[in-house]
Amino acid sequence: MITAVIVTYQSGEAITECLDAIERFGLPAIVVDNHSTDGTIEAVRDRKVRLIANPDNRGFAGAVNQGFAACETPLVLLLNPDTVLQSDPALLAAEFQRPEVGAASGPLLDPDGTVQTGFTVRRFPTALTLAFEVLGLNRLLPTNPINRQWRCMDLDLSQPCDIEQPAGAYLMIRQSVWRDLGGFDEGFYPLWFEDVDFCLRLCAKQYTVRFVPSAVAKHTGAHSIRKIPVEFRLFYWYGSLLRYSAKHCRPFGRQLLCLAVVSGALARLVPEFINHPGIKLLKMYGRIVRLAGTYLIGSRQSMERVS
Repeated sequence: MITAVIVTYQSGEAITECLDAIERFGLPAIVVDNHSTDGTIEAVRDRKVRLIANPDNRGFAGAVNQGFAACETPLVLLLNPDTVLQSDPALLAAEFQRPEVGAASGPLLDPDGTVQTGFTVRRFPTALTLAFEVLGLNRLLPTNPINRQWRCMDLDLSQPCDIEQPAGAYLMIRQSVWRDLGGFDEGFYPLWFEDVDFCLRLCAKQYTVRFVPSAVAKHTGAHSIRKIPVEFRLFYWYGSLLRYSAKHCRPFGRQLLCLAVVSGALARLVPEFINHPGIKLLKMYGRIVRLAGTYLIGSRQSMERVS
C-alpha cells in the first residue's frame, strides 16, 4: 500500500539509519541517487531496496518524479535520507480514507527530540514573507508577525489538523494526486521550493493536507546542502525563490521581491565574503543580482521559463 521514495546526493553518512527504520516498518523502498560519489550507492546496493542510479544530477524534483513513476502503490512516502521514521507510517496512511486528502505529514524532531517548529509546517509564503526572509528581517526579528504567520508559530502541533505546506523531507502523497498535478516542477533545479510549489498546486485543486501529531520522524537536516559550495548554494536558493514568485505572486509583489533580493544580496555580500573570500563568491552575487533584474523586468510567463 505504501512505498518509500528517498532521493540521495552524497548521502552516505545518513542513508543507513534511514533505511534501517524503513526496514523495521516493513516498507518497500526506492532510492533515486543523483550521481553520488561518496559511497552512497554502495551502501544502498547492500540493502533490500530498489536503486535508480542516475548518471548525472537530475535535481531533487526530477529524482522525486523518477521515484514516483516507478511506484505501483497508491501511497508514496517521500523521505529525505536524513529522516528516520519513529512511528508506523500507517498512522499517516489512515488519513487517506478520506478521498479529499492528497497528502499527510507529521512532526519532524531534532536529534534531541525537540519538534522542528518553523520547519515541520509552514503556510504558503507571500511576496512580503519572502521579502522579509531575503532582507534578513526574519533572522533579526524572528517573532515578527510576518514570520510567525509563515512558520506557523501560532499552530498547536499537538493536535491533528489541516495544514498548507509540510516539509518535503517527510511527506506522504496519494499517487493519483501526484499524477493529477503532473508531479514536481523540475524547473526548480537543483532544489528548493519544489515542495512548496507542489503543495500550493495541490491545495488549489481542492485537496487537503493533514497533520498527524503521532506520526513522528527524526530529521537531521541539510546534510546534502553542506556538500554544495556556498556560492552555488546561494544562487540555487535565490533562483528557486524567484521562480516561485514568478509562478505564484502578482506582478507588484514579484517586483517588490526582486528589489528585496538585490538589496538583501548586496547586504549579505560583505559578511559572506569575510567568511568565504574569493572571486567565485563575488561572481555568484553578480549572477544573483542579474537574475533578479531579469525577473524584475520580465513577464510572468517568460519568467517561469527562466532556469
